[in-house]
Amino acid sequence: MKQKLSLFISMLFLVTIMTVPISAHAETAAKSFADVTEKHYASKEISKLAQMGIIEGGSDGLFHPDSEITRGVTALWLSKALKLKEPVSLKGFTDIPESSVYSYAVNSLKEKGIVEGDEGRFNPEAPLTREQMASLLVRAFKLKENGVNVWFKDESSIGESHYKDVVRLKQHLITDQLEYLPKSRVTRAQLVLFLNRAISQGETGKDEIPLSDFLRKSKTRGIQSSPDGKMTAYVEEFEGHLQIYVDQEGVEQDYRITNMKDRDIENFFWFNNERIVYTTSAHGLEDNHVHSVNPNGKEDKDLTPYDNIRADIMESLSYLPGHESDMLISINNRDRTVFDVQRLNVKTGKMELVAENPGNITEWLTDIYGEARLAVAKDGINTKILYRSSAQGKFESILDVKFGDSFKPIMFSFDETQIFALSDIGRNTLALVKYNLNTKSIGETVYENPEADVTDIVISYKKQAILAVKYETDKVHYHYLDKEFEQLNQAIAKKLPGEQFIITGNPLPESKVNLFVYSDRSPGVYYQYNRKDDTIKKVKDTMPWIQVDQLAEMKSVSYTARDGMTIRGYLTLPKNAGDKNLPFVILPHGGPWARDSWGYDKEVQILANRGYGVLQMNFRGSTGFGKALFNAGNKQWGQAMQNDITDGVNWLIKQGTADPKRIAIYGSSYGGYAALAGMTFTPDLYAAGIDFMGPSSLLTFLETMPPYWDKKKLYMQVGDPGVDKQMMEDYSPLLHVDRIKSPVMFAQGVNDPRVKKKESDQMVMAIRQRGIDAPYMIKEDEGHGFRGYENQLDFYTIMLKFLDTHLKK
Repeated sequence: MKQKLSLFISMLFLVTIMTVPISAHAETAAKSFADVTEKHYASKEISKLAQMGIIEGGSDGLFHPDSEITRGVTALWLSKALKLKEPVSLKGFTDIPESSVYSYAVNSLKEKGIVEGDEGRFNPEAPLTREQMASLLVRAFKLKENGVNVWFKDESSIGESHYKDVVRLKQHLITDQLEYLPKSRVTRAQLVLFLNRAISQGETGKDEIPLSDFLRKSKTRGIQSSPDGKMTAYVEEFEGHLQIYVDQEGVEQDYRITNMKDRDIENFFWFNNERIVYTTSAHGLEDNHVHSVNPNGKEDKDLTPYDNIRADIMESLSYLPGHESDMLISINNRDRTVFDVQRLNVKTGKMELVAENPGNITEWLTDIYGEARLAVAKDGINTKILYRSSAQGKFESILDVKFGDSFKPIMFSFDETQIFALSDIGRNTLALVKYNLNTKSIGETVYENPEADVTDIVISYKKQAILAVKYETDKVHYHYLDKEFEQLNQAIAKKLPGEQFIITGNPLPESKVNLFVYSDRSPGVYYQYNRKDDTIKKVKDTMPWIQVDQLAEMKSVSYTARDGMTIRGYLTLPKNAGDKNLPFVILPHGGPWARDSWGYDKEVQILANRGYGVLQMNFRGSTGFGKALFNAGNKQWGQAMQNDITDGVNWLIKQGTADPKRIAIYGSSYGGYAALAGMTFTPDLYAAGIDFMGPSSLLTFLETMPPYWDKKKLYMQVGDPGVDKQMMEDYSPLLHVDRIKSPVMFAQGVNDPRVKKKESDQMVMAIRQRGIDAPYMIKEDEGHGFRGYENQLDFYTIMLKFLDTHLKK
């Protein structure tokens, strides 16, 4: 009788702990175990799961962390972690009677397909092996394939029935061991560690924003009004792909006019009131196609339906009599290595050759009547500006531009006697200048900024004038050339104090001015300003679920490199974390012929929200700050360019901002190379590295570049294998993996046209041969970067786990 009563009480206790909410156990089940000291490797996890009521000690009040755990106890813990309901049947296994303390747990797990028996037996007192644990956790927490290629030294000893599950466990970084020891028995403390990691999948801590909020595509972007103002088009996500929607006056609900499934919409514009033109690419191949569609969604047509080509829109010709349905594009369908100018009918798709590329032209420029009359041509490593006086004339060289200088034609003057261009000939920064076509010489300087390059201009075709010149130092600024435009911007600025804004579409409309407003903490909001009554209204928020006050501020900073050169960048510290001894991620930009800018950066905010400081820097070779900084990067991959990054890290450490033992380096494209170079050439500086599609060898990278890239120019900027082979070998991380001391994570798209998958493959294999772990995420449907939401979610989930493992342990 006493035995039956004892079993009844045991069953009652089991049912109770399985049905009471976990929050209740935080008070009633909190325990400290005398045999688990604070120094024990699983002390925090044991305390956490005990407080949650998932695990418990023995009748002696001790936990026995190093004792082997049985299959039955594992089932008890797992059922509590999953909060499983009472099973339908208690007769799932012949060796577990209904009165067994394991009965509810094991049968609940069986009904969920989590546990399996052997000829009807469960063997609850048998010890749990590590490969069995892997299968239980993978089934229980539904760990899916995420594209991470993993490696175990002892993978041949993993049982065939458990192999995929052991791989899943490492794919999700629940284990990061090089030797899994699949047949070894699991201790109670070990199971706690693994179970806690599995439970934590997808969890967000206090003040942490779910990754999905950062990665969801903008609800609305690219708002554009039709020429007559009666319709508005914008891009919005539908079933995983961006689609074009139209909002029409008098129609209650917006309607979708595209149905992309295998291609992504890159951009669009109103060709006229009856036609919208848009471009697409497939799976990261950068094979841009030009499409057109009616605003009602009819007559959707791919105008450039060729394989392995790239088409780029130059301009509309609809303003010209006889060409109301025509536009100009540059396309390499005749020869993959060069781009011709074609006149394209947006209704029929008919193309007519306007200017054939003789093989050396890299850019075309049309006059105000849409005639291709200016071209930029390669001349070895130098550049020539070619010009013809009429569309039927012969191109002649009017300006030689030496390597290291820049001359970038922007537009013909409205009287066609001059060209407006960005030039740094005879100066350091790009200035807006006039080139006189009669005297064949550079004339007046319209505007020059001594600190930064001019990047763009604002034009009014109605006024036939340049309204403002754009440049970027810490932020984007304008130098105004038109008083009306200046006053308009001042009036808008009063309505949006402290915000950055861009006027989209017509810069000087009579009444309604469309605006895109953004900041370092806001991904962007569309507004409309009414000039007539001086009012402003919000139109659409691109990501309304993002709360600005939860995000971190990005501050402009600068530091001095070891040779005295000033390096400008941006520092973002996690909110409410102070400014001392923080874990840090160094984030060099891609390109490298690009720059980091102030504004909302998804990656920066993800890292800051998870407690990491982030440093971005415009190292030499970056654009935007003059040719001295830019040209100082020539043939300096892994050398002075890398020193600028290293000097930034040391600057953080000297200030006490970064904890020197908790710094990682992460980058994409060139930034990926910089991450590998940092891990290779300064191995004591970083605790971990992440390479996203970065070159691993300067030699193999140049061998596989796209056919339309300028090889001679790259030889001057990166290195010439025929002249600089030794230097390129010296600074190729692939050839120096023996210097790497810390783990490196990799990610790569199979279809990448810029940095071939081989660059990552060969580096991963070389590192693994050294016995260093190298998790490697491969996505079959991606190119140079991950665009798909699920792929991005997989990447950032694993990236954060990787960083937490090596920077927060």
